[in-house]
Amino acid sequence: MSNDTVLILFPIAVGIVMLGLGLTLTLDDFRRVVRYPKAMVVCLVSQMLILPAICLGLVVAFDLRPELAVGMMLLAASPGGSTASLYSHLFKGDLALNISLTAVNSVLALFTLPVIVNLSVAGFVGSDSSIGLQFDKVIQVFALVLIPIAIGMAIRARFTDAALRLERAVKVLSVVVLILMISSVIAGLGSEVFDILGEIILAVVAFNLISMGLGYFGPRLLRVGERESIASAFEIGLHNASLAITIGMSPTLLDNSTMAMPSVTYGFVMFFTAAVFGVVVSRRVRAGTATGDFSAAPSRV
Repeated sequence: MSNDTVLILFPIAVGIVMLGLGLTLTLDDFRRVVRYPKAMVVCLVSQMLILPAICLGLVVAFDLRPELAVGMMLLAASPGGSTASLYSHLFKGDLALNISLTAVNSVLALFTLPVIVNLSVAGFVGSDSSIGLQFDKVIQVFALVLIPIAIGMAIRARFTDAALRLERAVKVLSVVVLILMISSVIAGLGSEVFDILGEIILAVVAFNLISMGLGYFGPRLLRVGERESIASAFEIGLHNASLAITIGMSPTLLDNSTMAMPSVTYGFVMFFTAAVFGVVVSRRVRAGTATGDFSAAPSRV
């Protein structure tokens, strides 16, 4: 399959991923927000405001070239995805909170992502650049995200049993889609990929670790429960790399392979860093429970 064909299929692939996300959501997931007021506010403020500011600091500190700087900001602006829920389930986070956060973040990102990307393009590439998410491209992003999610939610509401069966299959397919996207970007860049990887690997890993740390320790400092803090860590730390890669690579959106490389790198390393982070946090919880330190034990806010 040629690289051009893969580029055309990118939006379809992400549509499938978003459909899978919709299959996990119900209207109750949005209503549930009121049950976690402190956890929701802390996580959303971290995701929408603090995280982009941290990413901007890393971009400046590592002195990344303009295209990579925009790519990092695109990654920071992308919402969490189904991978966050998977890791939260594996490491005893509050899965209901994760699902609610993903639902709300996916909607809010439709408004914040174009703003952050366009400001980044203006600041790093130049205000006269043709790159960016103009109004018609913003509408495409809306359609790419909202329509499949809405279809998935409708299927879940009407055919619950079938949706649950499809959900498992789509989760596997989502990982396959991400791997294919990463492979396509690497193939398209050729030997240049190693030079780019050398430039961004430290910034990407630092951003990933800081994101998970912020997601976990921020809520803990504000006395949010352990399970909710674990959910927040994975929600903030594991971005929807598939969406970010599609926006970066799609010929009708940013159409820039270099801008997609931070998300490609992130999509690869997050599986390993998240697993290590989950093991460390799980041990902390067990140690706290064993010693009677209930500040580390699961609780609900």
